[in-house]
Amino acid sequence: MKKNFFIAFEGIDGSGKSTQLKLLKERLEREGLQVYTTCEPTGGPIGKMIRDAFNGRAEADHRVIGALFVADRLDHLLNKTDGILKKLDEGYTVITDRYYLSSYAYQSPYLGLDWVIKANALSANLLRPDLNIYIDITAETSIDRLNRRRTSVELYETLENLQVVRQKYFEVMELLKTEENIFVTDGDRAHEMIADDIWHKINHEFFQTPAM
Repeated sequence: MKKNFFIAFEGIDGSGKSTQLKLLKERLEREGLQVYTTCEPTGGPIGKMIRDAFNGRAEADHRVIGALFVADRLDHLLNKTDGILKKLDEGYTVITDRYYLSSYAYQSPYLGLDWVIKANALSANLLRPDLNIYIDITAETSIDRLNRRRTSVELYETLENLQVVRQKYFEVMELLKTEENIFVTDGDRAHEMIADDIWHKINHEFFQTPAM
């Protein structure tokens, strides 16, 4: 069994990533692992700039947002205080809510997929997830969930855009199927069923001893 590993949760807004990340963290800790959870955009200064653009507190061109994500992701990896690479070196299993597949899906409609992949190549070369978990819901389900829990809409959170983003996710996953380890699960089910589905995959990938 690998000592520790890096997992990225992916999906359109409202897919339940945060809930499943929390449930997986608790389950891994019961197995005796040290787990560090994180997210993108980060809570650092570059991540704050992105969140301000998302919330309408600052105006930014999509090209600027794309570049900010590149910088935020590199700091997420390389930060000497709490960067992902540092946490992995310390023996933590790291789980992130979003990584570069999110940029591929959300920013490629505006900037082109080729540019987004090349711009994030340094991050991908530094660290690819041992497993990407994509929780799939429809754009209609996403909007319904967002409307029930929020009073304001962020950048990208429109039905039309989320339909495009979901399509882009599947385009990217097909394109990178030989490079990335991606697990797709149906997010339109009870939390417990999704968590069990994810755990079955985690157990198979990281805990079962291969047959000799």
